Amino acid sequence: MRFLLTTLFLAALVLPCLAAAQQPVPPPPPPEAPAAAPPARAQESSSTSKHKSKIPPFLILGTVFNEHALAFPGVEVKIRRKGEKKFRFDIYTNSRGEFAIRVPDGIEYEVVVRQKNYKEQSQPVVANMAEVQKRLTFKLESSKPTKAGDSK
Repeated sequence: MRFLLTTLFLAALVLPCLAAAQQPVPPPPPPEAPAAAPPARAQESSSTSKHKSKIPPFLILGTVFNEHALAFPGVEVKIRRKGEKKFRFDIYTNSRGEFAIRVPDGIEYEVVVRQKNYKEQSQPVVANMAEVQKRLTFKLESSKPTKAGDSK
């Protein structure tokens, strides 16, 4: 009986506190409307939008397959301008053997696919204004000599 009375007494003390804690906090008053921005500030915001980097318009995408015509994840794909030695872009294929990269248009590129124990392959791409993307497909061939008893 004492336990029941003690529990009821504590519940009578705690429940009003919990109910008050559950009340939503009133939202803060809305901020006052800012005064009209001076014209110099408007010019500043338009000039900063001119300096934002633009997304390159041409998309090179493709898929890399192994010698068994299965998607090949983790293959290195390098892209350079035609006639240059230095590669400008370096990516890897995803879990489905696919890659995609945006590059500036109006330039000729060479896409090179490399993987250990496979022959290196390359394909030219002309990033012209007539198209917005170029899809490539690579089927890698093993660079290891096949054994005499193995069949393809």
